[in-house]
Amino acid sequence: MQYTKEDIQQLDKVTCLKIINSVTGIKPANLLGTIDNKGRTNLAIFSSIIHLGSNPALLGFIVRPAGEVPRHTYENIKENGVYTINHIHPKFTENAHYTSAKFDDSISEFERCSFTEEFITDFKAPFVKESTFKMGMNFKDAIPIPLNGTIMVIGEIEHLVYPDDAMVADDIDLEVSNSVGISGLNSYYALKKIGKYPYARVNETPDF
Repeated sequence: MQYTKEDIQQLDKVTCLKIINSVTGIKPANLLGTIDNKGRTNLAIFSSIIHLGSNPALLGFIVRPAGEVPRHTYENIKENGVYTINHIHPKFTENAHYTSAKFDDSISEFERCSFTEEFITDFKAPFVKESTFKMGMNFKDAIPIPLNGTIMVIGEIEHLVYPDDAMVADDIDLEVSNSVGISGLNSYYALKKIGKYPYARVNETPDF
């Protein structure tokens, strides 16, 4: 199969979304937890979390154009300046998937999709109790992307929680943590570790 730009533009909306959302390969599947100033919690699935730097520990994610569709996650982050990122595990992929439905802001996806809110001292945003790998984030910046009207939201890790056995030697093993990936709009994948190699140096590169 081969598409030109013109071919892609002529695809129907859903087909185009599914294909272009898959072309980068498997992406991290996460639930973002937020809360508004009325104390109403929100939970939404995102597959656009990216690493931006380790010192400071910065992560970014993309908010799509709002238009007539409210973006409760982004609105809540702007109100309170904090949010959580929670890995998705195989036992609750279906529950996580349905947090993408356009619920009214009076309905919490935690309750509607059967997740448990978990709070820690001095941090306002809710974590997902069912997730074993999670981060509490402090909002740092929002960068508009004029090309398509999206926004890159940047946050710094303030709290990090993961299973003790997920640290194998000197590395996080995402197979051990049982985290899952996502592709397209609705396909979920288990992660399997297939290799580990040393830091790449020119003089240590093997003869392939």
